Amino acid sequence: MEPTDTPSQMHASPSFGSLRVASLESRRREDMSRLIERFGGIAFVSPSMREVAVEEPKEAVDFAYRVITGDIGVVIFLTGVGFRHLVHSIERHLETQRFLDALSDVITVARGPKPVAAMREVGLTPTHRVPEPNTWRDLLRTLDQHVPLANQTVGLQEYGVTNHSLVAGLEARGAKVVQLRVYQWDFPEDLGPLKENLEAILAGQRDVLLLTSAHQLVNLFRLADQQGQVEMLRKSLQKMVVASIGPTTSEMAQQMDVRIDVEPEHPKMGHLVQAAAEASGRILQARNWSVRLLEEVTEARQLQVAQWSKPGSVPPWEDSPMMRACRRQAAPVTPVWMMRQAGRYMEEYRKVRSKVGFLELCRNPQLCAEVMATAVERLGVDAAILFSDLLPILEPMGMELEFTPGDGPVIHNPLRSSLDVDRVIALESVEPLQYVMDAVRMTRAAIPANLPLIGFAGAPFTLASYMIEGGSSRSYTRTKKLMHEDPSAWECLMQKLTESIARYLNGQILAGAQIVQIFDSWVGCLGPSDYQRSILPHMQQLLASILPQVPVILFGTGNPMLLPFHRGDDRTVVGIDWRIDLVQGWQMAGEDRAVQGNLDPTALLGTPESLDREIRRVLQEAGHRSGHIFNLGHGILPETSVDQARRVVDRVHQWSAR
Repeated sequence: MEPTDTPSQMHASPSFGSLRVASLESRRREDMSRLIERFGGIAFVSPSMREVAVEEPKEAVDFAYRVITGDIGVVIFLTGVGFRHLVHSIERHLETQRFLDALSDVITVARGPKPVAAMREVGLTPTHRVPEPNTWRDLLRTLDQHVPLANQTVGLQEYGVTNHSLVAGLEARGAKVVQLRVYQWDFPEDLGPLKENLEAILAGQRDVLLLTSAHQLVNLFRLADQQGQVEMLRKSLQKMVVASIGPTTSEMAQQMDVRIDVEPEHPKMGHLVQAAAEASGRILQARNWSVRLLEEVTEARQLQVAQWSKPGSVPPWEDSPMMRACRRQAAPVTPVWMMRQAGRYMEEYRKVRSKVGFLELCRNPQLCAEVMATAVERLGVDAAILFSDLLPILEPMGMELEFTPGDGPVIHNPLRSSLDVDRVIALESVEPLQYVMDAVRMTRAAIPANLPLIGFAGAPFTLASYMIEGGSSRSYTRTKKLMHEDPSAWECLMQKLTESIARYLNGQILAGAQIVQIFDSWVGCLGPSDYQRSILPHMQQLLASILPQVPVILFGTGNPMLLPFHRGDDRTVVGIDWRIDLVQGWQMAGEDRAVQGNLDPTALLGTPESLDREIRRVLQEAGHRSGHIFNLGHGILPETSVDQARRVVDRVHQWSAR
């Protein structure tokens, strides 16, 4: 085994605890088996693929000639295997050294260490090397920093399948892309072990799946497809812990609707096995909790919908534009609603607030229903959202909450050390928040029957930030410090929050909400690696714990690079703020997901003419595609006029009518 492939300080404490661990590793099957067993797992390693050269070399030869003649000015090598196959494919048809000399005269980009090593074998050094974790986004960032692509012809050596996001990114930068595939991943010659692992996964006899390449998963699904078991495989994987060696593998898995639970800090086999050993037991325990939670509420949910189960008794909101958009179905108009649509910009709301404090209002279900019903009537929106706040859930969890004039929410007993996490109380029931459930019921009764009602909660990271910082913050230093300094305490806090939020949202659904939205208002302070390591597993668990079939809107602000992680499952709607154009944001979230957004709230402070221009721009970027919910990129600002808010609704309906 290569010395660099194993973490330098592996120790005996991480353990699978006799979990049954499947791996699809082909090249290093024995190494993988030894690592799994070293960390206390029962290893089931089955080769899943082999490299097969594309039989017809004409495409490779044509590619080489275009490099030699100067037609291709930039060449990107994604894999070392691909580089070697390319050189081998052309050697009988033209002088290899001539091609290598031509490569030394053009700009070459190596995605990671393996293509670098392959190029060095023939005396070449790439012009630019993409830094870890070597994803297609890192590749594009490297090109943005060093290589102007406008009007360039870019040669792209692919690795078995086309990365459409990478190609689109190159073309968006003005490049003409010449794609070259010189090898593909086929099944292993002996399919027996892979079939055995597939059958065991389908039978629930595997606990963990380790992936060192996305193509391993592709071939597993190909085999399942041959047997007509694709959906059964996808459901079986949802019950397992799936660990990916790095972001590239994770992204392809997520495109196949396979949730990745574990990803190591470094994309090495040894790090992968250690990270999976550390996390798998905890994840499976949490997943079992999710199953128990769903069992608790399923019977109540069945009773709730029983009245609509007879023919002709479909709930009136089910065919609304909002629900259809959540399901990515065609709708007569693009639905529109606005965050904070019942707020300080409305005179009716200000009159209510002149008599009661904010927390007092949140605890008065009748007033909550009244202010939201008033807003819905005045604006003509396609959905109502529960009037409440993100933070009341923290009170029964042990936090002393106050809303102070001018300063906003304040936690008087913030978590200032790892030991403080122990005093946080996970919700065992929604009884302490019964006033919220009553507000859901009363709002549902107060609004038109054809409008869906949205329940909501804060996301684990945002709520944790309030608990630790004691209020809002610019840098979230204390929160990040705990996350990095004491991962165990952080995991404990995240678990308590995740369980509590799931119970809270399911309670709102049972009380009458048709959709739920999860606000991650502060998550933009994190980078992708921190999010993927410390937040994503808990968001995945939270989604898995929310009643199925209910649309879930994930809305995070501040960092568009997190959008790919907000894809969730197939009922997820991805909220997009105004910091990225809708076209690019939708691509990053995945065009197989519904999206919500993304008009800048300050656009409502301009003239009617300038507002119209911005509304048209967002609708044009959405392109009348099914699955778009028009909303602001954040909440309505207090200075906004009601007329401007109403104008947004009217114009969206007018210009999107189909």
